[in-house]
Amino acid sequence: MPERDPENNAEKARLQLRTDNKGWKKWGPYLTERQWGTVREDYSQSGYAWGSTTHDMARSKAYRWGEEGIGGISDNKQHICLAFAFWNHKDHILKERFFGLTPSESNHGEDVKEIYYYQDSTPTHSYQKMLYKYPHAAFPYEKLIQESKKRSRQEPEYELLDTGVFDKDEYFDITIEYAKADEQDILIKVTVENRSKLAAPITVLPTIWFRNTWSWGYENYKHKPTLIGVEKSHIEVNHQLVGHFNLYAEKAKDLLFCDNKTNFEKLYKSPAQSSYAKDGINDYIISQKRTSINPDAIGTKASVHYDDFIPAFGKKEYRLRFTNTKPLYPFEDFDDLFKQRIKEADEFYAPLQKGVKDEKLKSIQRQAYAGMLWTKQWYYYNVFEWLKGDPSTPRPDANRKEGRNSSWKHMYTSNILSMPDKWEYPWFAAWDLAFHTLPLARLDPDFAKRQLSVILREYYMHPNGQIPAYEWSFSDVNPPVHAWATWKVYQIDKEANGGIGDTIFLERIFHKLLLNFTWWVNLKDKNGNNIFGGGFLGMDNIGVFDRSADLPTGGHLEQADGTGWMAMYCLNMLRIACEIALKNPVYQDMASKFFEHFLQISGAMQSLGDNKLNLWDEEDQFYYDMLHKENGDAESLKIRSMVGLIPLFAVEVLTPELLEKLPIFKRRVEWVLKNRPDLASLVSSWYNPGKGETRLLSTLRGHRMKMILKRMFDEKEFLSDYGVRSLSKYHKEHPYKFKHDGGIIQVNYTPAEATGDMFGGNSNWRGPIWFPMNYLILDSLEKFHSYYGKDFKVEFPTNSGELVTLQKAAEGVAERLLALFVPASNKKIPMYGEYKKFQEDSLFNKNHLFFEYFDGDSGKGLGANHQTGWTGLISEIIRHLNEVAE
Repeated sequence: MPERDPENNAEKARLQLRTDNKGWKKWGPYLTERQWGTVREDYSQSGYAWGSTTHDMARSKAYRWGEEGIGGISDNKQHICLAFAFWNHKDHILKERFFGLTPSESNHGEDVKEIYYYQDSTPTHSYQKMLYKYPHAAFPYEKLIQESKKRSRQEPEYELLDTGVFDKDEYFDITIEYAKADEQDILIKVTVENRSKLAAPITVLPTIWFRNTWSWGYENYKHKPTLIGVEKSHIEVNHQLVGHFNLYAEKAKDLLFCDNKTNFEKLYKSPAQSSYAKDGINDYIISQKRTSINPDAIGTKASVHYDDFIPAFGKKEYRLRFTNTKPLYPFEDFDDLFKQRIKEADEFYAPLQKGVKDEKLKSIQRQAYAGMLWTKQWYYYNVFEWLKGDPSTPRPDANRKEGRNSSWKHMYTSNILSMPDKWEYPWFAAWDLAFHTLPLARLDPDFAKRQLSVILREYYMHPNGQIPAYEWSFSDVNPPVHAWATWKVYQIDKEANGGIGDTIFLERIFHKLLLNFTWWVNLKDKNGNNIFGGGFLGMDNIGVFDRSADLPTGGHLEQADGTGWMAMYCLNMLRIACEIALKNPVYQDMASKFFEHFLQISGAMQSLGDNKLNLWDEEDQFYYDMLHKENGDAESLKIRSMVGLIPLFAVEVLTPELLEKLPIFKRRVEWVLKNRPDLASLVSSWYNPGKGETRLLSTLRGHRMKMILKRMFDEKEFLSDYGVRSLSKYHKEHPYKFKHDGGIIQVNYTPAEATGDMFGGNSNWRGPIWFPMNYLILDSLEKFHSYYGKDFKVEFPTNSGELVTLQKAAEGVAERLLALFVPASNKKIPMYGEYKKFQEDSLFNKNHLFFEYFDGDSGKGLGANHQTGWTGLISEIIRHLNEVAE
């Protein structure tokens, strides 16, 4: 155990021992919650991953690329896995994994249909806690599927609460906790509480298994890993790569063993390759099939078996210890160690939350942090091997070699990554990941920095400089936000280190981002005029067309958002270069490069080429995309969407203090401003007596900025009671209509789920509130305020009706985002809609979900409901609002 740092606490001391995912972080919540239905496990001819391995197949099929479980942990390469299965004595299968719908089963795409919460975690996972709510009644698998299939895109999703299984409070609260006694000594506690006035049976099955690495024809194990039962309370765990461990179980009924191997007889009607297949424990418990488990108590998957009858309002506690030691009395110090780790977790979070006085806000913030830490996952994908298939398995269809991700053969991932959501998005998404790093940097700066570094490594980034987007299509194009995230993480880390910045980290990232920036310039600037396309850019269905596909009209788009993102990218790179140049003056040249490139992009946004077509529409006072047709005509696509707000993000302030420290860069800035009056007009200056001249670099200044802000802060357009919408409410009464090929394509304001099939209908950018974009708006408003100060005021809806500073406007947007999570004047929490359980039941509403996006009118939470990935930014908003309040 590391000694307590007198100025820090035990958890901070553990974090300082090393910066990688070893030591105290070697074991953590690195299992996914859904491996079935992923691209990696799909070897079908059709390429339809959801049908290749289904939820029903999952209990019987050994996975190739990763493992899933409920409340599970593993080592940092997922060799040894531990998670939980339960049975309420009514279900037709064990509850070994969370259930959800595939895109074809749901009216709004894939959707988990369980209720669970991440309640706490420290960065090293020295303490972890989560809660799962398991009904007494048979879990309504078929009802959820059938009722969901009946619903149209225009109807809301059919949820577990809608089935009525919680109406009479006949359910178990199952709390799963871990506390580390040492780096490889883990205490495990499961507490089952019966919330009903009726007694009910429960089977609890803590399960340990090895990821199957031996069935694919690559690894030649001299000694295959084994689990061996010792009486009824002890399992010996032997793995040649990870070592020897022991799992001790207190007062177990018995131990059950099988193998983590596919049940070929069941799934494929072919000869069995193991007498005790992966689903052996399930068949033993559910069907009393004694021949499905190994009577010799040996295997590669094993469960500790507990059977109990929990009395009305009663509870039962189950204790285990997983350790590389052999303690004589494994549970002697169990309770004391748990109390100590919980105390240390509280000590770790106390300084992080010192400005937050409201206990409700503290709870929201801490559970947001918990979600960020629980949704770490070991992500494994060797694309070259996946494309060609494995030596001991049938060859994939020949078309696979030219199909999905076939141009990414270099990609070999085997890292602990921050997932957007471990059920709905159990694979990294590059632009999501950038936003994750801000809250993570508060908790574990080294982990946050590693996340940004790894995504740019040579075994991720394409040789041409493209950053991989996400598992379904690495070649899709996400917004270039990694330079922005790098700078934000650097600042958070610098603040935590007493003003000492990690410029080595900055420099390392900067070089890789140069490659990516060049990729954008070479491939996404169609005509070499500094106006960018980009296509998809993460915002799914925001436009008239699917921007990730060829346009049905032919021609190409020049995008206000793509161009705005690139202007922002330039300024982020400029600021990073300036910071590095304070230690290494050579980087002043790079600062000059990005200064001038920004001016070229900013200038191009004013007028395009010889025909002077403008992304800025003078009549509407807004930015729009420009469609260039094959016949040479061009048309402005007048949709008032987030596309037109993104130019706000391109803003940076150069202070005289910074410029004085960088004389070479300063001379170049002054030369450009003197000798290029056309570009000089794009730079605003502000003279502060006693401080000198401050320079504002922005695609928006003066009149244009005021007009954008006026529209953005208009409650009849973008501003909702719960943040900034992704599409103006103007289009509710005035849908945008585009005529093509004798028909009309229409874009309506749609505040909730998507009503069309684009991108599977599982997300919507035509009206809802999305946290990442709102957070970038807040960040930009703060930068503008740092330049303009308190004398620059704008219209923003307030009780007084007075004009406000940009800082106050930013706070106003932040408060509206926070309003999603806290009870309103009617005592309802907006994001929970009309669900009384979530609104009124203290056993539900003291816990918090983090939705993917929110209804632009009502604030109801939509999409994935454990997306602490970017909705976890609420932790930063709470921090900022309370710092301002202080």
